[in-house]
Amino acid sequence: MNRIIEIYDTTLRDGAQSEGVSFSVEDKLRITQKLDELGVHFIEGGWPGSNPRDVEYFEQVRKLRLSHARVAAFGSTHHAKFKVEDDPNMRALVDAETPVITIFGKTWDLHVRDALGISNDKNLLLISNSIRHLKKHAELVFFDAEHFFDGYKANPEYAIKCLKAAEEAGADCVILCDTNGGTLPHEVEAIVTRVLSELRAPVGIHAHNDSEVAVANSLAAINLGAMQVQGTINGLGERCGNANLCSVIASLKIKMGMDCIPDDRLKTLRETSRFVTEIANMRHFARQPFVGDSAFAHKGGIHVSAIARNPLTYEHIKPELVGNAQRVLVSDLAGKSNVIRKARECGMKLDADSPELDAIVKSLKKLENQGYQFEGADASFEILMKKAMGLHRSFFDLIGFRVIVEKRREG
Repeated sequence: MNRIIEIYDTTLRDGAQSEGVSFSVEDKLRITQKLDELGVHFIEGGWPGSNPRDVEYFEQVRKLRLSHARVAAFGSTHHAKFKVEDDPNMRALVDAETPVITIFGKTWDLHVRDALGISNDKNLLLISNSIRHLKKHAELVFFDAEHFFDGYKANPEYAIKCLKAAEEAGADCVILCDTNGGTLPHEVEAIVTRVLSELRAPVGIHAHNDSEVAVANSLAAINLGAMQVQGTINGLGERCGNANLCSVIASLKIKMGMDCIPDDRLKTLRETSRFVTEIANMRHFARQPFVGDSAFAHKGGIHVSAIARNPLTYEHIKPELVGNAQRVLVSDLAGKSNVIRKARECGMKLDADSPELDAIVKSLKKLENQGYQFEGADASFEILMKKAMGLHRSFFDLIGFRVIVEKRREG
């Protein structure tokens, strides 16, 4: 039977930690609805114990009618100085009234010693007590094993003990976190293989992109048997970001044949990507795989000539599968195929044996050499082609123009 891979989106929490990103409550609610439409399984809304904005979000999100996703509240294991039932963080998580609660706990003995200042055994109690308490108040409780891969490299037996403490306490999924983003795919494969041999509970992966392999690490873990993948739309996140769910989802569905979002929602992937970029008030990354403007853009004449015969020559998937489209660019690198394609897009008939074709290519290369750039100026190139083909109409004659600039004071 084909495994269903759970998509856990943390754009609203981890993604909001990106430099230059700040989501309002209304922003978060709109993104929640968009993620639900995409078909993700879980949406991590924020940390209700950390700021008033997230508290308000969890109050407002209850009013949304979501058709697919379940909202998760995020927090940490209880503080060592509190009993679990008296811990303010635990109370905030329960008060959020979400069907899913995700907590993170330390699994690296360095953090237990230097950050928490407690014994290894005490940390195991924090993990198990927190999960047992929250299981009384939520449908699902997930455990994010913070810094797990670094912890495993330093002390594998203790890192595994932390996972088993979460499993025995009833965690519905144990997520292995590469919090510092320094683990490479071959290390992930070896460590995840060991974890899967030790645990009965479902395992997930949460990768950061500091070594630019977050997507690769996520896919490696899933290929071995992980059932949940955590990440963000467009790879937003602290420092270098998180695993990019746009790439993860596309790779799972198209490359690996795994079920993760509904088939009919895959074509909305690019739309979702651009929606989040716009809400975040950021410029969309043109070269982003699968969903970027340049992902299926072709500039070299040899490439354009080849894709005219068969797109598979220079495209690894059909762009329409993820809601994208093939684009042909014109520049001094262009050949006849680029010009023919652009003419067709403009509704003009231009064949390989058209007498005007050579003149257009020659004019294009000459102007580009002079400093013009037609790559992002389709209308200008359309005029150039129409002039060469005798189709251009002049709608006005320039008599002259005047520009006046005035400034009356400093500042």
